[in-house]
Amino acid sequence: MSGLIGRKIGMTSLFDENGKNIPCTVIEAGPCVVTQVRTIEVDGYSALQLGFDDKTAKSSNKALDGHFKKAGSVAKKKVVEFQGFEEVYKLGDSISVAHFEEGEFVDVSGVSKGKGFQGVVKRHGFAGVGQATHGQHNRLRAPGSIGAASYPARVFKGMRMAGRMGGDKVKVQNLRVLKVVAEKNLLVVKGAIPGHKNAFVTIQK
Repeated sequence: MSGLIGRKIGMTSLFDENGKNIPCTVIEAGPCVVTQVRTIEVDGYSALQLGFDDKTAKSSNKALDGHFKKAGSVAKKKVVEFQGFEEVYKLGDSISVAHFEEGEFVDVSGVSKGKGFQGVVKRHGFAGVGQATHGQHNRLRAPGSIGAASYPARVFKGMRMAGRMGGDKVKVQNLRVLKVVAEKNLLVVKGAIPGHKNAFVTIQK
């Protein structure tokens, strides 16, 4: 699937032709530089490595500088490989948000917001005890029994319990492109995407 690297700007809403208010997300998509071209003869598969968002010279090293110098570019913060481009691109070419069209559907991947250590009510949607009766004092959000006794005398793997929540790779599929603002490298998609503001995301066709 061909695509681009982008940055989540934030959420807003647009009105459609029927006057319906549609929640949407604004993404700064590209321009991305082709930093490496994978070929079947050399690498065994065909793909394009794209780089997005310049690094400062202090944040880079000689190995990265040498890699990106081949493409005539400075070191990039985010590098992702994409397959399935119909057009032929060479090393150093730039791909802009014009790669997408209004009305088509895209998949957006990113890392979800980290929420830290959470209990079972927030993490898994448990109802808790629900009422303050049955002798409950301060156990309204407790998980309750997990079923283990003298046999099997252990906790089964995959048991839904409290723990660290968020910070996972998430892909949201089939988001409609509502608007492409080529002069500002902006892509407006319907609905929400994973990640905090200014987080890197990948947009695939």
